[in-house]
Amino acid sequence: MMSAQEFKSVLKTEADAVENYLSTCLNNRNIPQRLQAAMEYSLLAGGKRLRPVLCLAVAAMLGAKKEHIMPFASAIECIHSYSLIHDDLPAMDDDDLRRGKPSNHKAFDEATAILAGDGLLTEAFVLMTETAQHISAPSVLSAVNTVAVAAGSGGMVGGQQLDMDFTGRDDVSLEELQTMHAMKTGALIRCSCECGAILGGASAEEQQCIRTYGANIGAAFQIVDDILDETGTEEELGKPVGSDLEQGKNTYPSMLGIEKSRELAQERVDTAIEQLTAFDGAEALFLRKLAQYIIDRVS
Repeated sequence: MMSAQEFKSVLKTEADAVENYLSTCLNNRNIPQRLQAAMEYSLLAGGKRLRPVLCLAVAAMLGAKKEHIMPFASAIECIHSYSLIHDDLPAMDDDDLRRGKPSNHKAFDEATAILAGDGLLTEAFVLMTETAQHISAPSVLSAVNTVAVAAGSGGMVGGQQLDMDFTGRDDVSLEELQTMHAMKTGALIRCSCECGAILGGASAEEQQCIRTYGANIGAAFQIVDDILDETGTEEELGKPVGSDLEQGKNTYPSMLGIEKSRELAQERVDTAIEQLTAFDGAEALFLRKLAQYIIDRVS
């Protein structure tokens, strides 16, 4: 068994390892100084590092060495950071704060923020392909394709478009909300797990279990974020509480209420954990604990 304290210690160790790698991954890339400063401002602004940690843990569960997977896992965090920079822009969510600091376009300027996001997105593919130094090229190619689909117009980017389309509307159905979040938030979390499976050499059956695990924790993560937007603190969120409702966004609590949203998140977590019954070892236990940790944030 792994206690809550042991889990948090392992999670911090894994996140710190990602942080250390991210702190140097843009060096020696011939990036203009101001642009690199803007890219690193957001990339190194903290956060849970959930996506790279998931990728690393899944791959390690299947026997891969984490140091071989680190460039790929960190690339996913670069994509996540780019999306946050662009989400905060005045033309999108128009947020002034991100993780308790001024948003990128506030710290620099709007044009530099756009370029910083573009830079992080493109550098991610440099990092992903570097994984081929240790992992077979066909596996890396398959994982890169998985990321591109998840982050693209049928995934995260398309989900952001739906989010803007749905903002201010009162006729959005629960099914539409779930579809939007599965694309905007869930796709990158799911593909983090799926890429760990691909790079770790999982069988087709194992990949399906891990894909389902990732999809369900991605859904739970978004539901919990919606709950915290109403019940959390500005310190926890890194932005003002209630910003989603203020902007007219549809959320799980606005549709279902807090308690039913908690129940739905727990159902998703339970389904995720069930997918790992065929796996054992420390990494599998960590992934089970991580799933439960997502819902524990609002318990």
